[in-house]
Amino acid sequence: MILCLAFTACALAPAATGASAARPPVSLVASPARVTLAGRARATIRVANTGTAPVVVDVTRAGYALDLRGRPRVVPGRARPRSAVRWLRVRPARLVIRPRTAAVLAVSSVPPAHAEPGDHQALLLATTRRRRSAALSVRMRLGIVVVVRVPGRVVRRLVPVRLRVRRAGRTRLIEVTIANRGNISEVLDARCVRVTLRRRGRLLTTLRARERNLLPKTSGIAEIRYRGPIRGRLVALVEPAIRRTCARGPRRAFAVRL
Repeated sequence: MILCLAFTACALAPAATGASAARPPVSLVASPARVTLAGRARATIRVANTGTAPVVVDVTRAGYALDLRGRPRVVPGRARPRSAVRWLRVRPARLVIRPRTAAVLAVSSVPPAHAEPGDHQALLLATTRRRRSAALSVRMRLGIVVVVRVPGRVVRRLVPVRLRVRRAGRTRLIEVTIANRGNISEVLDARCVRVTLRRRGRLLTTLRARERNLLPKTSGIAEIRYRGPIRGRLVALVEPAIRRTCARGPRRAFAVRL
């Protein structure tokens, strides 16, 4: 996952082949987009400059979180629970990349002996420096997610906490707050989160949640858009797991009004 952070100026996508004059001066691509390290491990990341100007890139570490709706955020990482910021080492800390070339970052993890099993996350922030010679200074910052999975007992458990309905015109937005009480990141999607609508015990319809990630020991909202004809008071039964590949968790029924 590569994040083009909202509070920085992001370069436009490269133009089609043969239209090099339309290429932006600053454009970075990192590969892989997401790095997972198993305990004490090492990986390399290729950072390519697809723009027309040379760039100087500073690489730093930061904390990583998702808000209730799954949007990524940069947060102070050192004191955050399940942060891997202190465990990461990255070399070099500065890259000088000519146009249409690439450089390589080496990232390694050294979790302490007392680290809790499961997933711990951090960001590598690759930020271009301002070009003094440019009439308009453009900076770009990429956030590359790094997950460190500490060996040990894996716990997978999703718990429905709350359900509410919001109206947006003819659309009903069913928002299910789910707590990830396990120790690894989970993907909430149509396979693993479903809501059945019932009235007086009779099944009316089955709805599926839109895909989003949920970090361990956090809560988030799984959103379902409903445009069907069902209205009135009914019971919504939330089932966080319906397949072997999904995290387990209890069912929970909520009284709602559509």
